[in-house]
Amino acid sequence: MNTGNYGYNGYNSSNEGSASSTSGSSREMKKRLSGFKNEVASSMNIDLQQGYNGDISARDAGRIGGQMVKRMIEYAERNMNGGSMMK
Repeated sequence: MNTGNYGYNGYNSSNEGSASSTSGSSREMKKRLSGFKNEVASSMNIDLQQGYNGDISARDAGRIGGQMVKRMIEYAERNMNGGSMMK
């Protein structure tokens, strides 16, 4: 399953303690999550606009969020303990 190149671990420890770098990494993480959200929505044939998407149904919004969580969990499981799945 393709989870894109959005890197779920956006924390950069080399910038620890710097207020400007924290906001920069925060912006980068928001950008990555937005791209991931658009990828998931697209794979579900749900059209998202850039910016506000208040016109989509609550059901579709929930489906997108649920699928994002599912993919992030799968990603984490693959990358834990040398790639072995948790039971």
